[in-house]
Amino acid sequence: MTQTSSPTATSAGHTRSAPMRRAWIVVGLLVVFMLINHADKSVIAFAGVQIQNDLGLSPQEFGVIQSSFFWLFAVGALFFGWLSSRVSLRWLMAGLMLTWVATMAPLLGTVSFSVLVACRIVLGFAEGPAYALANHAVHSWFTPEKRAMPSGFVTAGASIGTLIAAPLLTWIIVRWDWHAAFYILIVMGLVWAAAWMIFGRGAPEENSAAAKPATTIVVDTVDAPYKTILRTGTVLGIALLMFCSYWSTTLKVAWLPVYLQDGLGYDTITTGRLVMLPYGFAAAGAIAAGWFSSRLIARGVSRKIARGYLSAVLIGGAGAAMMGFTVLPQGPVQILLVSLAFSLNTAAFGVALSAIADVVQSKKRGMVLGGLSAVSSISGMIAPLVLGFTVGGAADKIAGYASGFLMSGALMVVGSIIAVFLVNPDRDIARIRRSVEETA
Repeated sequence: MTQTSSPTATSAGHTRSAPMRRAWIVVGLLVVFMLINHADKSVIAFAGVQIQNDLGLSPQEFGVIQSSFFWLFAVGALFFGWLSSRVSLRWLMAGLMLTWVATMAPLLGTVSFSVLVACRIVLGFAEGPAYALANHAVHSWFTPEKRAMPSGFVTAGASIGTLIAAPLLTWIIVRWDWHAAFYILIVMGLVWAAAWMIFGRGAPEENSAAAKPATTIVVDTVDAPYKTILRTGTVLGIALLMFCSYWSTTLKVAWLPVYLQDGLGYDTITTGRLVMLPYGFAAAGAIAAGWFSSRLIARGVSRKIARGYLSAVLIGGAGAAMMGFTVLPQGPVQILLVSLAFSLNTAAFGVALSAIADVVQSKKRGMVLGGLSAVSSISGMIAPLVLGFTVGGAADKIAGYASGFLMSGALMVVGSIIAVFLVNPDRDIARIRRSVEETA
C-alpha cells in the first residue's frame, strides 16, 4: 500500500516553511539596508575632491562636514532604540530610510556649506541606530539558536556595501558628477522602503504577542526591568566587546588608507586595492562566524562558548593581528595580518549581538542594542584621536604608527579576555528568570 502524507502534516509543513521563506527575504532586505547605509556614509568621501572644488571648501571645512555626521550618532542610536519598543519595526525602519532620502534630496542641486553640514548631522542621527535595529529586526524572525547566521549576513551587508559602493559610486561621480551619486542612492532608498513595507510586516515575535501560534517560530525570553538586564554579565561583556571591536573599525575607516600610504609607502592605486581586502574578509567572516555559532548551538554547545568565547576569540584575534603587523617587515604576511586585524572584529558583531537577543526580551531589545551602538561610538570618537596624537608626537611617523596600533591591539586583546569571564547567556537567562519570579 502506498503511504500518503496526512493533510495535517502537509499543512503544518507549509505553515513552518512559509514564515522561513519570508524570514530570509527579510534578511536580504536588511543586507541591502546596511549596504545603502554604508554607501550613504561614504559617498561624501568618494566625492571629496569635487565637493571641495565646487563649494570652494578648505580642508578644515571639509573635515567639519565629515565630522558632523557623528555629532548626533549616539543620540540617534539611543533615541530610536527607545522608540523601537513603542513603534513597529516595519514603520520605524521605513521611516529611517525615508529620513535618509530626505537628507540627500537637498544635495541634488546647488548647496551651501551650512546646508551640507545640516544634512550630514541629520543623516548621522538617523543612521546611528541602523545596525542595531537591523539586528533587532532579524532577531524577530528567527529562533534563538538560528539567529547568529542571519545576523552574520546583516553584518556582511555593511562590508559588502563598501565593496560595491567604492567602485560604483566613484564611477558615477567621474562619469557625471557627485550629485548623480545621490540620485542613485535616493532611488535605492525609495525602492527599499516600498519593499520593506510589503515584506517587513508580520514578524513572528509580533504574531506571538498577538497570540497567533500558527506562525510563531520565536521563543522569547522573560521580560525584566532595565536595571536587571543592564547588570547581567552578558550585556556588560558584549558592551566591552563592541567597544573594542569598533575601535578597530574606526581605525580602518579613518587611518588605514593613510597608514598604507604614509606609513608603509604604497602608492594610491595599490592602497585602494589593499583597503578592499579587510572588507572582503569581513563579509565572508561575518557569514562564516554566524554559521559556526549556529552549528555549535545545534550540537548542544553552550551559548557561553558559541556566543561569548567565539566573539572574544575573533576580536582578540584581531587585536593580536594588529599587534603583529607592527613588528613585521613590509610584505604579503604583513598585509595578511593587516587584513585580519580589520576584519575579524567585524565578523564577531553578529555573533555578539545574538547573545543580547538570547538574554533581552524583544520589547526591550531595541533599546539595549541602541545603547550598545552608543557605547561603541565612543571608541569611534576616541580611537582616531589616540592614533593621531601618537603619530604626531613620535620621533618619526613609522614609529608613531607602530606604537599607536600596538596599543590599540593590546586594548582589544585585554578587553576580549575580560569579556570571556562576563558573557554567559545561559547563566544570565536563569538569573533573570529568578529575579522576575522573586519580584512577582
